[in-house]
Amino acid sequence: MHHYPILRFLLTGLFFGLSTAYGQSDSARKLATVPFFTLTGGVVIVQAQINDRQDTLNFILDTGSGGISLDSATCVQLKIQPVPSDKIIKGIGGVRQVRYVHNVTLRLLNGVEADSLSFHVNDYEILSSVYGVRIDGIIGYSFLSRYIVELDYDQSLMHIFSQGRFTYPKGGFLLKPYLGVIPIVDTRFSDDHRMKGRFYFDSGAGLCFLLSKAYAEDSMVMRRRKPPVVRTQAEGVGGRTEMSLTTVRSVRIGPYTFRDVPTYVFDDPYNILSYPNLAGLIGNDILRRFNTVLNYRKREFYLVPNRHMREVFDYSYTGLGLYFINGKVMVEDVISGSPGEKAGFREGDVIFGIDRNFSGDIQQYKNLLQATGQKIKVFVSRPEGLMELRLKPRNIMKRR
Repeated sequence: MHHYPILRFLLTGLFFGLSTAYGQSDSARKLATVPFFTLTGGVVIVQAQINDRQDTLNFILDTGSGGISLDSATCVQLKIQPVPSDKIIKGIGGVRQVRYVHNVTLRLLNGVEADSLSFHVNDYEILSSVYGVRIDGIIGYSFLSRYIVELDYDQSLMHIFSQGRFTYPKGGFLLKPYLGVIPIVDTRFSDDHRMKGRFYFDSGAGLCFLLSKAYAEDSMVMRRRKPPVVRTQAEGVGGRTEMSLTTVRSVRIGPYTFRDVPTYVFDDPYNILSYPNLAGLIGNDILRRFNTVLNYRKREFYLVPNRHMREVFDYSYTGLGLYFINGKVMVEDVISGSPGEKAGFREGDVIFGIDRNFSGDIQQYKNLLQATGQKIKVFVSRPEGLMELRLKPRNIMKRR
């Protein structure tokens, strides 16, 4: 759920060449201002159209994607026929062969038009059910590298500039990421002891911080402290998997330090985190706390703290996997020993209300389930009738 236990982990693992054209004799020009909205975990959704179609599509803006993609069901809806290729895509659930749609024009609403794009095709049905919003695709490196992109989380606006000389606003910090196609940043963090590692800068991941299990074990970063750990469920490219959820004492990006940070530990059988070269990733529940300029051509990311900087992290845990299916919010998974199991939830329960909220909006329900320290009334429907269950989310900072 934001939040826990649902993880929106969208790392695609596709790698393409980085442009080496650095000539920027002219000043950058603002080309467009595009509104966006955010989902739980800070994931950014921008709306766009493709080719001459009038359908408005929802795309996740994802620095953790090496390309740009369309949902397979969206291709069927738009009567677009993908072509096979010999490339593969890696995700938390496995490895898949990639199909492509070539020579596509992307038109952001109220924004710019980018042509000659090659979209890879993937199945995002699980992401649509997690968010309760149709996910038609992911916008990554293939688009972001063409422009200078400024994300203003205070105003929910994306400003798009042409390549050129750009004056960064005052009061921020300049990161110099390593850029293949997925940006990598040096990051310091501490738990049992202080560590420094390389992490993906991943705006498409709806979480704070993620560590490779191999890295966590080899570095012994949590060996003595032994913070509370719970098992939880994650979704992303390739399907579902289980992870461990805990906290680390601090994460530092440039001069900015975040304390008691919710952290996933991921057993990475397909090595999508590239251990030992990388330690993990930083997700958008941290990154959304900065208004950010993405300047791929100059290999510069500029961060300015915004009004979300001091918002508390979510430490709650229910053990429930909630999905929006056929217009209903359903429980599709109940983790053994979790607060959800103790409250009596079952797989197949339909949630039609939480406390006084009967909106049927999965985003609102997930937010309501973040409260700890009190019992929450949850109204469910089962074949045998309606029931009221009392759920008390666990604070993962507290030892059992």
